[in-house]
Amino acid sequence: MMEHVVYLALGSNLGNRLANIKNAISNFTPQLDVKKKSPVYETPPWGYADQPAFLNQVVMAETYLEPQDLLEHLKRLEVVLGREPTFQNGPRLIDIDILFYDDVVIDSPPLQIPHPRLHQRAFVLVPLHDLAPELIHPTLGKSVGEMLLDVDRLNIMEYKGK
Repeated sequence: MMEHVVYLALGSNLGNRLANIKNAISNFTPQLDVKKKSPVYETPPWGYADQPAFLNQVVMAETYLEPQDLLEHLKRLEVVLGREPTFQNGPRLIDIDILFYDDVVIDSPPLQIPHPRLHQRAFVLVPLHDLAPELIHPTLGKSVGEMLLDVDRLNIMEYKGK
């Protein structure tokens, strides 16, 4: 029985980026039941500029997993899909982050929910806005739409490739 609503961000900038994201989503089941998917966006790298552009997508899903179990599931999935260790904000085959889990707030390493930097990242907020513009950040008290007004959306474009 799926009891919790989660928003997950997916990103890839190595190999077949679109296939990497689609493959991750197709491997979510049975732990996650995807209900909505944003369009895919091509975005410039963030934090470390000397790397290929990313494809990013946000999904809304339901899960029966508790937050820590969900994190462990997603990190195992990244490895199964081919992610290898790299430096912070470096290139990656697949990255899956928990943005929101119901309206839960957790701040205990290694798990932070809501994602601690989502309000600074247009590559997350643009696709999240497609799914839930009125969703309120439980600690900032701002909607996704309000947070989106505070970031630079330049060079974030819907991906039209195959």
